[in-house]
Amino acid sequence: MQQIERLAASIPSALHNVSGRVFYSGASAFERPCPLYLLGLNPGGDPVKQAGETIGVDLTAMHSRPHAWSAYVDESWRGRPIGSKPVQRRTRQVLGPVGLDVRTTPASNVVFVRSGRAADLGARKADLLGACWPVHDGVIHALGVRVIVCMGGDAGGWVRERVAAHSLRGYFVERNARRWRSTWHSNGAGISVLTLTHPAVADWISPEADPSELVRAALESRD
Repeated sequence: MQQIERLAASIPSALHNVSGRVFYSGASAFERPCPLYLLGLNPGGDPVKQAGETIGVDLTAMHSRPHAWSAYVDESWRGRPIGSKPVQRRTRQVLGPVGLDVRTTPASNVVFVRSGRAADLGARKADLLGACWPVHDGVIHALGVRVIVCMGGDAGGWVRERVAAHSLRGYFVERNARRWRSTWHSNGAGISVLTLTHPAVADWISPEADPSELVRAALESRD
């Protein structure tokens, strides 16, 4: 059994018929050690209009995807040319400068259930995080992940609490009028959580908003 299949097996069957998705990387990203794990908050979109795009369907689809594959480079999102959406291009930008290939970097969402907004998860979010966390825990330990890169404050906040990463190690402030801040926290076990501005709204390709040096610092740290 492939590692990605072992991870999938830890997802509660009650979630299989719920609109959502799990893996944004192909099987090869989960087969060998990788220092970095990429996490969004949860799949966006409309859970009513996309009712047929269930977690179970996604788990079936993973078997037909190329071994080395990434949703951030090999998928068409909302009818756009493959890999051309700003979030896709910006995600590739933040990994490239630190020497990581998005196709061999494990990627997922903190919660696998789809919603239009984070607030729509409401009171369910704690239960959903608990149901999805065994996959993330499996990735972190099986691949020796040291740095978890989270897209946006909600994802970063949830993950920091889950791994008790409360020590602020550094930050990056955008060099523009917004001055949005990305942060680096760590825990006592040497796991770092980077809470980056969300690439849906922050242009990581712009030098003024590119947080890749913060990612590099966390990867190079041995503390």
